[in-house]
Amino acid sequence: MSKVVEISPTTRHEGHSKLTLKVNDQGIIERGDWLSITPVRGVEKLAIGKTMDQVPKIASRVCGICPIAHCLAGIEAMEASVGCEIPTDAKLLRVILHAANRLHSIALHNILILPDFYIPGTETKINPFTKEQPVRSVAARIIRIREIGQSIGMIAGGEAVHPSNPRVGGMYRNVSPRARQKMYDLAREGLVLAREQMEFMIAVIRNMQNREFTDVAGKKIPIPKTLGYHSQGVMATSPMYGSSSLDEKPTWDIARWKETRPWDWYMGEVTIDLEDPSYPVGGTTKVGTKANPQMEACTGVPTMDGQPVEVGPRARLATFKHFDEKGTFAQHVARQLEYPDCLYSILKCLDALDTSGKVLADPIPQGDGSLGWAANEAPRGTDVHLARVKDGRVLWYEMLVPTTWNLPTCSRGLTGAPWQIAEMVVRAYDPCVSCATHMIVVDQENRLVAQKLI
Repeated sequence: MSKVVEISPTTRHEGHSKLTLKVNDQGIIERGDWLSITPVRGVEKLAIGKTMDQVPKIASRVCGICPIAHCLAGIEAMEASVGCEIPTDAKLLRVILHAANRLHSIALHNILILPDFYIPGTETKINPFTKEQPVRSVAARIIRIREIGQSIGMIAGGEAVHPSNPRVGGMYRNVSPRARQKMYDLAREGLVLAREQMEFMIAVIRNMQNREFTDVAGKKIPIPKTLGYHSQGVMATSPMYGSSSLDEKPTWDIARWKETRPWDWYMGEVTIDLEDPSYPVGGTTKVGTKANPQMEACTGVPTMDGQPVEVGPRARLATFKHFDEKGTFAQHVARQLEYPDCLYSILKCLDALDTSGKVLADPIPQGDGSLGWAANEAPRGTDVHLARVKDGRVLWYEMLVPTTWNLPTCSRGLTGAPWQIAEMVVRAYDPCVSCATHMIVVDQENRLVAQKLI
C-alpha cells in the first residue's frame, strides 16, 4: 500500500524546494514530485515598460548564483528583438565571462555534493571542510578554481556576480592588453587545477556508482544502478555558449515550445502518512500534514513537443559529444568533463581577442515589437529568455530557466529510488530554484485553478 513522505526543504542547493513522494512498502518511490516553494520574484512583470538596458540587469537579480547567464541571455534577447548584431570582440568577451562563470559554478557544485560521497577505498563520507588530508588539499583546489573563475569574470564582465560591462549592443568597454594577459595567466593555471579536480571527482563518482549501499542517518540504503533514469528527452543549444533568433541557423526551435501550469505534471492533494524523525536534517514532514503539489508548485512547466526535457551538462554532452550514459551519476560525470572545456574556451577567445577592437554596435536599433529570443547554456542548462521591444521599451518578457525545465524531468527520474536518497537525484541537477520560481498559484473560487495554459 502506497504511503506519502515529504522532505521539506531539500538541502545543499540554491533556493527552497521540497519533495513529495509516494512510496511502496519497501520505501521505493512510485511517484515523486519535486517542486519549488521559493517566494516569487516577479521579474517578468517588473520588466514591462522598462528600457531594454534595464531589464537584463533586473533579470540577473533573480539569483546570486547564475546572474551572468541571465544577464547575457536577457541582453541577447533584447538584441534579437531589435535586430542588433554586436562586434566580434564583444562576443569574445561575453564567451570569456560565460565560461568563467561555468568554471566557478562547477567548483561550487563539487562542494555541495561531496558530503553524499565516500573517500574511495573507505567507508568515510567526504567532509569538504575537514582539516584532514587528502580532503584538505581538494578543498583548497576547489577554492582556487572558484577564485580563478571569479577573477576572470570580474576582468571581462566588470563584476564577478552581477556583471556591469555587458550591455545591449555589445560591451561598455574592451579590456587592456595587461588585463588580457592576466586572464590568460589565470586560465593556464586554472586548466591544470581543473584537470586535477575533474580526475578526482570522476574517481569519487565512479566509486559511489559501484557501491551497493550508502549510509543515511545510520541506515544502509541500497543504490539502484538506474538511479535518476527517466524517459524524457534532452535539450541543449551549444556545447559552451548558446544561440539566438538572430543566428543564421538557430539551435532552439520556439515553435516546439509550450508552457503550462502544474496541473498536468504534479499530484493533487495528499496527506503525509510516513514520517522519519531521523532523516537529516530535522526529520521529514510530520504525519497528518496536508500537501498539494499542484497548488504549491511555484513554477510553470516548459515543454518541448509537449514533454519536459532534461537540460544541463549531460544534455550538452549527449547532444554534441555522443555521451551516452544516463542517470544521476552520468550527470555528475558530465559536469566534471566540462571543467577543461571552460578553460580551453577562455584561452581560445583570448587568443582571438583584439584589445583595440570595437565592442559596441553603432547604431543600436530601438525595436518595433518583434519577438526575439536568446538561449544561454548556463551552468545548469539551457536558459532561454524571450522579449518584445518597441522604441527601446520592453513590451513582454519571459524567462525559461534551466531548473524550470528540470523540475518535472527530475520528478520522473525519482521513480524506483529509495526515498532516502531522493535528494541525491535532485542535487545532480545543481538546481537554482529561485531562478525557476516565476508564478504563484491562487485558488480564488476556482477561477484560476481551471486555467492550464499560461
